[in-house]
Amino acid sequence: MNRSENEDDLRIITSVQTGDQQAFAELYDKHSGWMLGVAVRILQNQRDAEDLLHDVFVEIWHKAGTFNAERGNLKSWLAVKLRSRAIDRLRALSSVKQHIDSEQHPEDTQEKVSHDPATAHDHSQAVLYMQHLPTTQRTVLELSYFRGYTCQEIANYCQLPLGTVKSGIQRGIQTLRQQLNSQEVTETCP
Repeated sequence: MNRSENEDDLRIITSVQTGDQQAFAELYDKHSGWMLGVAVRILQNQRDAEDLLHDVFVEIWHKAGTFNAERGNLKSWLAVKLRSRAIDRLRALSSVKQHIDSEQHPEDTQEKVSHDPATAHDHSQAVLYMQHLPTTQRTVLELSYFRGYTCQEIANYCQLPLGTVKSGIQRGIQTLRQQLNSQEVTETCP
């Protein structure tokens, strides 16, 4: 990284530290591409990497003041944050997945959750669509809806920030709704 790039990064992060949203957008545009590539290499999943990138940038927005140019350049600081969060997420999701797999699968829970024949089809479709969600979203939804955990319990259990759990549930539900709604349109249209 050359001197002018370092100076540009320092200008951007200094503006972000003052709450400048335009500078934050510039930071995202400049660095999100390579950061996503690193996240994909570590997590081995595009959707999980995108979720991680989102969470890292939320953290950067809130903790931009912790950047210290005397300790290194911005790109290194971003890389350390990303790598650290990615490894934390891998460990947490791995242990949660092992625990879930050792108990029972959501498909096994389907019979216990949906007794109403009117909702059985929607429930089975939701379980099917959940398999296509990013790991974080699928895990937090399984723990919330099939295991009855609260958001705080999921955050503690998965060693994830509470905000990550809540946004994972929200985005997962939105994706499932979109998929179920598009399925309804397909089934009703000739």
